[in-house]
Amino acid sequence: MPFDLILRGGRVIDPSQKLDSVTDVGFSAGKVAMVGNGLKADPGTDVRDVSGYIVTPGLIDLHTHVYWGGSSISIDAEHYCRMSGVTTAVDTGSAGPGNFAGFRKHVIERSEVRILAYLHVSHAGVFGFSQRVMVGESEDLRLLNPIDTAEVADANRDVIVGIKVRVGRNSGGTSGIAPLEIALEVAEQVGMPVMVHLDHPPPGNEEVLARLRPGDILTHAFRPFPNSLATAQGTVKRPVLEARARGVLFDIGHGKGSFAFKTARAMLANGFYPDTISSDVHALCIDGPAFDQVTTMSKFLCMGMPLPDVVAASTVNAAMALRRPELGSLKPGSVGDATVISMREGRFDYVDVVGEHLIGDRKIVSEGVVIGGRWWHPTPSR
Repeated sequence: MPFDLILRGGRVIDPSQKLDSVTDVGFSAGKVAMVGNGLKADPGTDVRDVSGYIVTPGLIDLHTHVYWGGSSISIDAEHYCRMSGVTTAVDTGSAGPGNFAGFRKHVIERSEVRILAYLHVSHAGVFGFSQRVMVGESEDLRLLNPIDTAEVADANRDVIVGIKVRVGRNSGGTSGIAPLEIALEVAEQVGMPVMVHLDHPPPGNEEVLARLRPGDILTHAFRPFPNSLATAQGTVKRPVLEARARGVLFDIGHGKGSFAFKTARAMLANGFYPDTISSDVHALCIDGPAFDQVTTMSKFLCMGMPLPDVVAASTVNAAMALRRPELGSLKPGSVGDATVISMREGRFDYVDVVGEHLIGDRKIVSEGVVIGGRWWHPTPSR
């Protein structure tokens, strides 16, 4: 079998196959063709020696904001993904039904990086988010547009993977649980999951979790008090355990205000690992405290989460949450995406959203990505 690209001699960690060994990965016609030792290169094969590095399926950042130029919250997807080893960026509500067409035409379709999206139930998505203007799009229920949201989601199923809504005092004012109920009605109509952002109460996390269905996602799951999923005694709240038992998924969504080491320590100590690790990267956190996907992954590694579990939460688990099993795997026939990372040892300072610092001894660093079966060299960012 002729290969377009071979990654030679890396430590391949692919949780979808329970694989962790030093071997080669071959790509052909935009897909993973073979994983095995001593893959034969033809004269036209691009061979990359990645010995000493780790090869994973292409990293999926399940929570980003990448409607660059169309929303003040968003950053450039290609620049971000090159720096952070991400091959699939999932935008979570930067656009709503009123402006999704622009997002699709001017960003998604132009991007070499795969961009998928949760469509916001708010007409214009997250529109009032900047250093100087901060208006919650769920504050005014007149802005929620369930009919058009359902129509746009149904017409763009190739790139729209679910419905996004933000609730809480900061994003919803006094709207309470109502925006979530509207989003759930849309999701039922189109047969898609909901991703819900929850900040300060009201509503509380128990009220939100009680309404979520199997496959729905609570992002910002390791947020600080208030609305922490951990109790003051360091246990996991019972409604959280009940929600997981019925299939609700828990995503990190680090961001500017939604990840605390205190909460993470409690959750991990109780064996409650996140289903997915994501950065919630946007214009106000890309320079800290979130930075990027590999930094967010590094925090969990330094808190004791095993590396294969960290990789799973950024690959196969995310693919399953997206209902895109062709992603997040190096099985032959899967989409030809891979990430090459290194593990640096030393003394690294990590910070959470409340200013607590953690000194870690390891750091995951992106060394390169494969997109569509080829070593990816993006053009300079806009």
